[in-house]
Amino acid sequence: MHAPGRREAADALQPALAGAVASVVGFAGAFTVVLTGLRGVGASERQAASGLLALCVGMGVVAIGLGLHERMPIAIAWSTPGAALLVTVGVPSAGWPAAVGAFLVAGALTVLAGLWRPLGRAIAAIPGPLASAMLAGVLLPICEAPARAVVDLPGQAVPVVLTWLVLLRVARPWAVPGALAAAAVAVATHGGFHVPAGGLLPHPDLTTPVFDAAAITGIALPLFIVTMASQNVTGMTVLASFGFRPPLRPILLSTGTASFLTAPFGGHGINVAAITAALSAGPDAHPDPARRWIASVTGGVVYLALGVGAGLATALVSSAPPVLVECVAGLALLGALGGALAAAVADPGLREAAVTTLVVSSSGITALKISAPFWGLLAGILFLVGQRVRAAPA
Repeated sequence: MHAPGRREAADALQPALAGAVASVVGFAGAFTVVLTGLRGVGASERQAASGLLALCVGMGVVAIGLGLHERMPIAIAWSTPGAALLVTVGVPSAGWPAAVGAFLVAGALTVLAGLWRPLGRAIAAIPGPLASAMLAGVLLPICEAPARAVVDLPGQAVPVVLTWLVLLRVARPWAVPGALAAAAVAVATHGGFHVPAGGLLPHPDLTTPVFDAAAITGIALPLFIVTMASQNVTGMTVLASFGFRPPLRPILLSTGTASFLTAPFGGHGINVAAITAALSAGPDAHPDPARRWIASVTGGVVYLALGVGAGLATALVSSAPPVLVECVAGLALLGALGGALAAAVADPGLREAAVTTLVVSSSGITALKISAPFWGLLAGILFLVGQRVRAAPA
């Protein structure tokens, strides 16, 4: 008599596990990048933990809401490329409050893109190879960190890299979490674990934003562009490859609103998942596509639970040597760097403009208090315009 109920519960277990794995892998594989990025633009340890907590709560709520409403496996994530961008831009002249103001502007731009189609079309008009080249330029300095770590801290970094290499071969989704576990062991055996004065539970830390023109130009605009191009567009493409075509407007409105609301607490950006999207949307989640939405909802619940661990994650990162944290972050981003490089040089007609964008974006320059990624994209566009003017008939 209870067999149908048991079958239904068993039927929901597979996508539920897929969603849980996607969230755990997404969190463990990239939280070092997020925390390094937040600290890179001026956040204290407490503020970084608050940002990680806010992101987890925002992602959880949006994933649950979209999964239930659309009945599709719309996995939600933080902007890993956006966090990588924060690693490279440096602390704004007005400090952490200016970074928070930039996060607010980026979230508002995402909402505007959902409400006002010309903005979305303007972002889509940026040549894909140039956007990919800007992302590659942002990722390249971070992905160099494992090489530096192996030379500077061989006793700690070599086991981390070896663990990553082995798991990359035998259990690819767990390669970065495994490297993180190896780093945690290295921290425990080479200096110990630092427990912050406020304890391991994260606490929301509200920051009054400062709207600084240089931070808006150098952080908010590149953050918005890189998140749209490498997360939202890519994530929608992954969903489409599995037969899911959710409407873009509610996704942009919900993720943009969540980004805006979490920004004062340190959240830098929430978007459609790209890297882990296939774990929830693919056939491994469930043979029946109509059941895969459960993965999105379960993944959201898991993110809410993982938010409680934001303080522990922050303490781990704070206890580790910076180069070891950067080593794990670099390993986590190598795949994204490879994809960005391939997309950047795929079109021979745009290759030189893309390389120009990449070189300037990775240079680390700051001009007029605006960081390199903005100038990289501008340089690539100007190079492309100059090529087309020269090619035009007299």
